[in-house]
Amino acid sequence: MEARSLGRAGILACAIVAALHAQARKTVFLITDAEGVAGVCRQDQTDPKDPEMRQLLTGEINAAVTGLLSDPSKVDEVIVWDGHDGSQSLSALTIHPRAKLIIGDLGVTMTLERGYAAIGFVGQHARANRKGGIMAHSYSSLGIQTMLMNGKPVGEIETRAALAGAFNVPVIFLSGDQAAADDLHAILPDAEAAVVKEGFSNYACQTLSAEAARDLIKEGATHALRKIGQIKPYKVDGPVTIQIEYTTRNALGVDAHLRPGAEIVDARTIRYSGRDFLEAWTRSQRP
Repeated sequence: MEARSLGRAGILACAIVAALHAQARKTVFLITDAEGVAGVCRQDQTDPKDPEMRQLLTGEINAAVTGLLSDPSKVDEVIVWDGHDGSQSLSALTIHPRAKLIIGDLGVTMTLERGYAAIGFVGQHARANRKGGIMAHSYSSLGIQTMLMNGKPVGEIETRAALAGAFNVPVIFLSGDQAAADDLHAILPDAEAAVVKEGFSNYACQTLSAEAARDLIKEGATHALRKIGQIKPYKVDGPVTIQIEYTTRNALGVDAHLRPGAEIVDARTIRYSGRDFLEAWTRSQRP
């Protein structure tokens, strides 16, 4: 019993030391997507192998990295996760020379247990069914119809901000369309946003040029850098429910009711409950 307690204490101590070390490095974690990139307004443009989209996205990421690294006393490292369509949009050949690139599935916690100083979004879109959102969706445009958190519509912005908040990490920056910026400001009014385009419909938009978008993103990231320590993490009080309505082709299977904390709402909808956001979210992400 005593040995087990010592073991747990040792693990906790290591976790604390690792978190403090990560914070001492003043690292910002950037999550990328494609639908919110300037010049991208149609579904075919979001193909991860599309050369123009890759160039546009990489340019915006590098502009954000440049802005975030403009004051070494605030940030001395930026880690970029390739978060679009199977993590196959970015290349170590073209990413900012001072950035580090993560490729692959990050799992439920998205490495947030490392204790980043802050996170940001580049190329972000709005949540599903969002008026004015360009290709707006919540995680999967083909597989998921809508997502609710405690009864309110959410997408990547809200849930990833809440996940970061569960690890005491604030969201300080977003680049994307106007609807995405509005989604972020609804939960974090003081976060910095670089709006690079405006949606007229799901597949029609008015966009800045690539050069103008990069200038705006660099400026926004520089302003966001100064807000580290001022913007508080986004916390969702428990208990928490996560409700997912799948598309018809992804209707629930026969064993869906056996998942921990799950309640079947109808043939395509399942609701997960947890004592806090992290528990509910973890349950919702299990296959």
